[in-house]
Formats: sequence, structure tokens, C-alpha cells
Amino acid sequence: MNRSPRGLRADGEATRTRILEAAGELFAGTGYAETTNKAIAARAGVDLASINYHFGNRGGLYQAVLAEAHRRLVDVDDLRQVADSGLPPTAKLRLLIEQLVARATQEPQSWHLRMLAREVLAPTSHLQTLIQDEAQPKMAIAKRVLGEITAIAEDDPALTRCLLSVAAPGLMLMVGGRNFPGPAQEVFRMSPQTIVDHLYHFALGGLAAIGREHARQAEAIPAATPGCA
Repeated sequence: MNRSPRGLRADGEATRTRILEAAGELFAGTGYAETTNKAIAARAGVDLASINYHFGNRGGLYQAVLAEAHRRLVDVDDLRQVADSGLPPTAKLRLLIEQLVARATQEPQSWHLRMLAREVLAPTSHLQTLIQDEAQPKMAIAKRVLGEITAIAEDDPALTRCLLSVAAPGLMLMVGGRNFPGPAQEVFRMSPQTIVDHLYHFALGGLAAIGREHARQAEAIPAATPGCA
């Protein structure tokens, strides 16, 4: 009996998912250069042709794994939901920080965090594509929220600096992970709520200060313009 198109699509999607998960675990553990298609196929329980069918080639598979890892780190739909909510800007900021901390402190940590950590610490030629396709659209959404708090335009480089300052602590916890030696271990022993409270108040204070300074500088520019004529 012939399989229905829907059944074939379901089988194909299940195979693609198995390959993606197997590749993620192996890439996260041994890196891109040391992971062979043969090892991935064996772990996923598929033949080598399935990798090329679903991902084109090894590079396409690695790029798909990176994209999936970034999606699990920060989902664009979750960001849009927060940014488009009717909540006050400061409440949106807290939700964004809660999402970062929840992913950083999850137990056990999934392969996607180890995968991204490896790519950041030993970047491949695929990193730029990841930034362009995955990171930048999400950064644009997050900057909308920070712009509401600081009254800084979304295309102003000052807002990019704000985004880096707000996101960096959470990203550091994710990339370092629970096994990273040093002060991070002390942080991981704290409750997630304590971490969120600290990062939120720290970020909010910094954003308020930058917003005031930016407004002061904007007011000073017109005053100096007539003398330049």
C-alpha cells in the first residue's frame, strides 16, 4: 500500500530531526572539523544520502544546526511576543532577561549551548551567516524594547551598545555553562530569580543613565549649531 503524501512528509521531517539532533550532539562535542558525516549518519540511524538530501552537504547541515541552536537560545517568536505586548517597556525588559536566565540555568544544559559556545570561541566560516540570518533580526526586535526605555532611535549606535551591555551577562552564563570555572560557579548556585532581579535592576539603571546622557547631548547640539554658520 502506498504511503500518503502526508505520511511521507512526516517521515521525512522525522529523519531530518534525527539528523539535526545527532549532528548537534557531535558538533558540540568534537567540533566541525573533527565530526564526519559517517559518524552523524551512524548516530542518527540513517544513510549518508539522507544528509545530502535534507541539507545539501556537510556545510549546509552545520549551518542548519547553528540556526537551530540559536533558535533554542533565543526564539524570534518569543521576542516578538514580548516586544508587541502592551506591557510597559520596563516589564518587557524583565521578560527578556527572564528568558535569557531561564535558558542559561536550565538543567541539564542542552547541546545547543555547547554548540554556540564552541562556535564563538573557535569561529568557523559559518559564523557570519549565523549572525546575519539569525542574530541580527532578533537584535532588531530587542533594540525596539530598549529604545522605548531610553528614547534612543533604533538606528543609533548608542542603542547597539546598550543591547550588548544588557545581553552580555546572560549570554556569558549560557556560553560558559555550569562547568565553566571561576566566578560563574558562584552565580549558578544562586536562584534564577535572584539572578534575574540583579540583571534587571543593573540593566535598568544603566539604560536610564545612558538615556539621560543621550538626551543631554542631543539638547546641546542645536545650541552649538548657530555658531557654526
